[in-house]
Amino acid sequence: MAPVEGLHAARSRGRNTRQLVHEALRSRIVSLELAPGTAISENDLAAELGVSRTPVRESLILLADEGLVDIYPQMGTFVSRIRERDVASAQFIREALERAALRDAAGRTTERDIADLKALLAAQEEADRRTDREGFFRLDEEFHARLMAVSGHGSAWPVVSQAKAQLDRARRLSLPLTAQMTRLVGQHREIVELLEAGDLDRADEALCSHLRLVFSDVEKIRARHPELFSDQDAPVRPRRETARRGGSRREA
Repeated sequence: MAPVEGLHAARSRGRNTRQLVHEALRSRIVSLELAPGTAISENDLAAELGVSRTPVRESLILLADEGLVDIYPQMGTFVSRIRERDVASAQFIREALERAALRDAAGRTTERDIADLKALLAAQEEADRRTDREGFFRLDEEFHARLMAVSGHGSAWPVVSQAKAQLDRARRLSLPLTAQMTRLVGQHREIVELLEAGDLDRADEALCSHLRLVFSDVEKIRARHPELFSDQDAPVRPRRETARRGGSRREA
């Protein structure tokens, strides 16, 4: 989470406390700092951030609306497990907007645009060489945002970014897969080369294939970490244990 002093500094500049808390919690969930299934304590978070429980509670309600946390009265709040239906919905939105933007790049792409994209590719290769997954993820975001900006639709990127929170958790889990970052850089490079050549049809095909890679990745990740996923369309209510006489326990 953002350091407390950073949050206080942002508040001193007039930013809304609830918005800041929401952004900090969302970042922790999407980055997997808070893993799926983790219990969240309003009291602990309020104390850590130096705020009252009200903005924490309001932020958790917003996160529940996004499907990132599940709130159970009398039981508590938990980071939601990844549901493949949510990943598919996020992917649908992302693919629709990014591919539509790329098709509008005809006649708009400049030498500066290509140079900027190639600079991002070089930075991604360096992050891959250092096995810097967090740095690579940030550069991947920059690449796709810049790709949308090439077509004049850069202002639509925040919409994509907001919609794909569930997708981003799966994407982060996929990065440790063998040679995954190298593979992604290669796909990015193919898209840029086709864009530079003016072959938008093949660039669109390459972008589509690239974006849909997440579906095969999810199957691999689920096989390794089934505890992070849910088969249910609706949240699965956690089961809690209560103490029982004689030292044994039963589920409530």
